[in-house]
Amino acid sequence: MGLVLAIVSAICYGSASVFQAMAARRSPAGGEQVDAKSLIRVVAQWRYILGLGLDGLGFVFQFIALRSVPIFLVQAALAASLAVTAVIAIPLLKLRLGAIQWGAVGGVCVGLALLGVSAGHENADQPSWGFRIGVTIAVPVLALIGLAALKLKEPVRAASLGLVGGLFFGIVALAARSISDVEWTDWFTGPEIYTLVVAGGLAFVFYTIGLQRASVTTVTAGLVIGETVLPSVVGVIALGDSTRHGFIPVAVVGFAVAVASSLMLARYGSLEEPDDEPATAAKGTGTAELQADSP
Repeated sequence: MGLVLAIVSAICYGSASVFQAMAARRSPAGGEQVDAKSLIRVVAQWRYILGLGLDGLGFVFQFIALRSVPIFLVQAALAASLAVTAVIAIPLLKLRLGAIQWGAVGGVCVGLALLGVSAGHENADQPSWGFRIGVTIAVPVLALIGLAALKLKEPVRAASLGLVGGLFFGIVALAARSISDVEWTDWFTGPEIYTLVVAGGLAFVFYTIGLQRASVTTVTAGLVIGETVLPSVVGVIALGDSTRHGFIPVAVVGFAVAVASSLMLARYGSLEEPDDEPATAAKGTGTAELQADSP
């Protein structure tokens, strides 16, 4: 059931990415410097608002999944949202997947199947107080790193912003796992719920800024790495996540295949809209194979 919920969450997130990318592309970036007005123009669009609603629904399913299965399984499933994004882009953006993209979608499915077979239950022990405080402290530190990334040149800046956004999503997952199994009214007595909310908000901010300035595939590649690898490693080392007995090799292969296939989709799949607006064509940076295959 945890894997099913994680996949449903990935469907919500993947659909949201399409609408958010469309909104970001329809709003000028406002030059090299980040300004609040350009960001507000993106967030105020109905496409972005719809994407936020789907993200919120996806988080509900993700949160429930994180309470029952290991982080590495949930985060790998969320990386599979790229496969959902690629498929959703076919009717919404009138794009066509090539053989490489379909192969990557299949790879994601195979990787998740291997993970689903190998994953054990999450460790029910409450994380230490030091770990919970450390996750909270990581939020302002990562925010400073994100601000420094804004000064980098493209395409490093876009990938870095995606990575920072992904790491913030990783913090969201770690904070969700750190919440103790008590009545929900007691959640507000610890730092986890506040860490979760702030990290989630900052993740969207950095991800949206990145979308305004580069191909969504470049930004999402960093996002996938940030939200899967680090939190999964932390879950195994610090939180006691484990596989079924004797299934460690299967889990490693499944995780590698799922993440590598997601990165392949990010590398070859562009979510650029058809050139129905001159501004959209002018802003395109980095034509990818998926765009070339479009009618």
